[in-house]
Amino acid sequence: MIDTAFAPAYFDKNRQAILDDWFALLRLPTIGTDPKRLGDCARAAAWLKLFLRPLGFDVDILTPGSGIPVPVLVAERPGAEGGTTALFYGHYDVQPEDPLGDWQTPPFEPTLINGRVHARGAQDNKGQVFAFLQGVKALIEAGEPLPTLKIVLEGQEESGSSALNDLAPILRQRLQADVMMVCDTSCGPENRPAIVAGLRGVQHFTVTLTGPSYDLHSGVHGGVAPNPAQGLARLLASLHNADGTIAVAGFCDRVHPPSDEERAIAQQGAVTPEQYAQEIGCPPAGGAQALDLVTRGSFEPTIELNGIHSGYGGPGSKTVIPSTAVAKLSMRLVPEQRPADTFAALQKHLADHCPRGLALALSEVCVGAPGFRLPLNSPIFRLAADVLQQMDTRGALFRWEGASIPVVAMLQHLSGAAPLLVGFGREEDKIHCPNESYGIDQFVRGMTWTTLMLKALL
Repeated sequence: MIDTAFAPAYFDKNRQAILDDWFALLRLPTIGTDPKRLGDCARAAAWLKLFLRPLGFDVDILTPGSGIPVPVLVAERPGAEGGTTALFYGHYDVQPEDPLGDWQTPPFEPTLINGRVHARGAQDNKGQVFAFLQGVKALIEAGEPLPTLKIVLEGQEESGSSALNDLAPILRQRLQADVMMVCDTSCGPENRPAIVAGLRGVQHFTVTLTGPSYDLHSGVHGGVAPNPAQGLARLLASLHNADGTIAVAGFCDRVHPPSDEERAIAQQGAVTPEQYAQEIGCPPAGGAQALDLVTRGSFEPTIELNGIHSGYGGPGSKTVIPSTAVAKLSMRLVPEQRPADTFAALQKHLADHCPRGLALALSEVCVGAPGFRLPLNSPIFRLAADVLQQMDTRGALFRWEGASIPVVAMLQHLSGAAPLLVGFGREEDKIHCPNESYGIDQFVRGMTWTTLMLKALL
């Protein structure tokens, strides 16, 4: 019988074999944005193919004809004829390990400490993907009938999914499905399960200001030569008003507030400002100060500075006027905002506000993908809520995530499937940061969700 005890019992029985496989996948430094890691990405795709084929999946590894040829794995296992088809999407690429010195354990040598696996990708997204795959394996080994399963695993989610986007035209027919399961999200407060009803879109680029042709002596040239570092500081400060609202003309033209129902549901189980401060170490003081924490974090767009560098940053002093200054920016977009329009608005703002005497250049531009919201009365949501109620008597929360999985909107359009985003991440996992980890309990919950939901889809 498949119930909430099935997956935990399977994990306990096969614990070492599961951990060995999970760790083998985590040891591959699959940084899809780095061409030097292309071989590791290829090895990860091949490893996943070898894992899936004995389970009855027909597996192909595809590469695009342009750009960095990071492999995309596409697999299918037939189920009952005329029955439901479930598409699962995940990614095997991970964020860079920088800053390496802040890691307490080697980022690509998985380490089990107090019930948590520490490694880059332990949660995002190898841990959540592998929990799904292990749930599928458990059902197959138990001889359980399953719906038709299609799987897409890519190696560039963290950097724009260019390979998958390039391959989209030839995948349209292969990926047709009724529901698309994604396990790349988090639980609600107090570990309560959550169904994601919306995600923000994302775009990003690099800004470079150039002044003199080489670093200048700040005494000889101070007060005369334009300073790219100071200019960049002024330019970045111009992006926001004093109250935290976005100051870029046209950027927010298509922003629409959530419905009263969405706003009320989003507030259920939301963290308080005090809880937020305790969790991350500082108060929720960013963004438009007139809006509450939930609205700012889920329903409003953002412009964030991700990194900045100019001049000397070593010990002591080096009195120079730097010749260049560089900043990396990312934007989160809400539904109805058009990435091309928001990028154009930013491009114009930066050009209009570029300090005199400095040259502006934008590079590494990813215009990105829009956000989306899903109707709360979706039948798949009701089915998922019933399953999650079995796992947790408190029932599921609905969340509108501030984060982005840009490819989900594309896959929804491509496959015709209803998106179902349920994941088991927590803030303590520290994804994208040093010392990323994932709890064994979270992994088993992911397996449990997989087994119960796939059976419910029959």
